[in-house]
Amino acid sequence: MKLTLESLRNNLSWKGYRLPSYDIEAAREATHDTPTWLHFGAGSLFRAFPAALAQRLLTAELSKTGVICCEGYDEELIDRVYRANDNLSIIATLYADGHIQKEVIASVTESLKMSEDMDRLREIFCSPSLQMVTMTITEKGYTIRDQERNFLPDFAWDASVGPKAAAASFFGRLAALCLARKQAGQPPIALVSLDNCQNNGTRLHRAMTDMAQAWLDGEFITQEAYDWLVHTLSYPLSMIDKITPRPDIRVTEQLEADGLEGIRPFLTEKGTYAAAFVNTERPQYLLIEDNFPNGHPPLEQLGIIFTNRKIVERSAHMKACTCLNPMDTALGIYGCLLGYKTIHDEMHDPQLVSLITHMSTIEAMPMVEDPGVINPVEFLHEVLSERYPNPFLPDTPQRTATDTSQKLGIRFGETLYAYYNSTVPMHRVSNLTFIPLVLAGWLRYLLGVDDQGKPFERSPDPLLPYLDKLLDGITLGGEPAKEKQLYPLLSSKPIFGANLYEVGLADRVTEMFAELTRGPGAIRATLIKYCGE
Repeated sequence: MKLTLESLRNNLSWKGYRLPSYDIEAAREATHDTPTWLHFGAGSLFRAFPAALAQRLLTAELSKTGVICCEGYDEELIDRVYRANDNLSIIATLYADGHIQKEVIASVTESLKMSEDMDRLREIFCSPSLQMVTMTITEKGYTIRDQERNFLPDFAWDASVGPKAAAASFFGRLAALCLARKQAGQPPIALVSLDNCQNNGTRLHRAMTDMAQAWLDGEFITQEAYDWLVHTLSYPLSMIDKITPRPDIRVTEQLEADGLEGIRPFLTEKGTYAAAFVNTERPQYLLIEDNFPNGHPPLEQLGIIFTNRKIVERSAHMKACTCLNPMDTALGIYGCLLGYKTIHDEMHDPQLVSLITHMSTIEAMPMVEDPGVINPVEFLHEVLSERYPNPFLPDTPQRTATDTSQKLGIRFGETLYAYYNSTVPMHRVSNLTFIPLVLAGWLRYLLGVDDQGKPFERSPDPLLPYLDKLLDGITLGGEPAKEKQLYPLLSSKPIFGANLYEVGLADRVTEMFAELTRGPGAIRATLIKYCGE
């Protein structure tokens, strides 16, 4: 059987799968005519979580419309994942006991390419029914400047030609679409980042503000248009959490045993691992700041929390800076260095478990303010005891090590500044051990040589060429790196979220980096030294 609308009509072929119980064609027609929800970013997180929420709304008759998906970066996904399967998808939810819950998702009613479908996007943006535009474009998607604070080429082009020209950057196109809505006389909407990073709404707002300011300075738009983009549209903060690893071959084989065809994972030309299915975990969390000028789909009926900005900030800080994301980074870095292929295998390594546990409970947790709606201790316990050890959730250190240069600042910078500004004697940066060990581990990772002295392929990261130049000449077993060479990197606020020399951590990181590079076996020896046997 194939993942198509025609195949779905033969329900007997889909034994063991939860199928859509609503009228798919009616939902697609209603969404086309009166769109309420548009999403940018066609990756796994969207299909595993927001698209599933849209399906729940349709199933419960809480909404007559689904969600329209548009991709602005890796458009190969639209052809090979969405359109090849009639915009259907399969969610395989993996439980720790080996049970797999399989569901066909049909809530995505259209799949668009930002480079080709701007006319349809403009039509959607100009619809009075549109309430919110969400996005999962990853942390690096909000980066619009290089290390010298200059606009990246696509953004610089859009800044120089204005909104009436064919935009090249994501934010140039998004801002132009928002202006089209204003010109059509429609009410403002919410632009909602659902990316797994702290201050996601603020980062989105900053990028849109930079685009609007450049156009205002170039006299391409009026002050009124600038105010619409920057102050009238809303940019709610959100906290989202659901682990969605790359498609796993074991899940593929189980689905193929069910008789499914054409679902083998593949790698796009831009390096995205994808398939007609997503494998994911059961736990999921989503809090959104309640700031929607044109309303929003009734997601609160599904348990999604709409609350004030401060609670969302606290929840995001808890996850992004303490109870999950920093541990992702630590396991990604050291997993690659020690040759691990899965996160759950790392959870049998006593030094790595000690590292992430002590980093979270001893060093990061004291700087967390309880958000009130999620208990930080219970959240952390769930991560350590249920989520990471799940042998049937095939997450990999290679995936979590992707784009680390774009994540360190969010995941560690705020904690470092909290220590730096603390008046409590025991909360001194000089007392930190495990956070600097992770940062030093990242420097060691950048050398591309594992603990046995063998080369390994580093995960994609937009700053690798720049970082390689900074660390040129540092080798395993060679002379320890000098402060003069490391200063440009360790003083980088864009990378670490803080100048490590300013907050007093650079010397500690440099010392640990020297220990980790002494020779083969130095990584394990260093971990034992600081994390115990």
